[in-house]
Amino acid sequence: MNQELEALDVMLAEVPRLLKKGGRLAVISFHALEDRRVKAFITKHSRAEIDNERYAFGHANPEYCLKKLGRWLPTEAEVRRNVRARSARLRGAEKVI
Repeated sequence: MNQELEALDVMLAEVPRLLKKGGRLAVISFHALEDRRVKAFITKHSRAEIDNERYAFGHANPEYCLKKLGRWLPTEAEVRRNVRARSARLRGAEKVI
């Protein structure tokens, strides 16, 4: 096994430290397992508050530092030019703190 998912996790863990305020993260994934990890990371770090049954109104998320910019898929024209593009997913986020 080539440890790609573990390498992705290591890279994502460094993003909050490496990006400066206003810096942008862009990740292209080609497999669902990769995309799920990137999506979960961005979601976890883009919520200012965490819902928790112990707190009536939630509480601050200590890992909050990103704003989601979105997810983009290849267009039909891109897939016609390169059939391998059909599985690509681009996700982006911007560091806000």
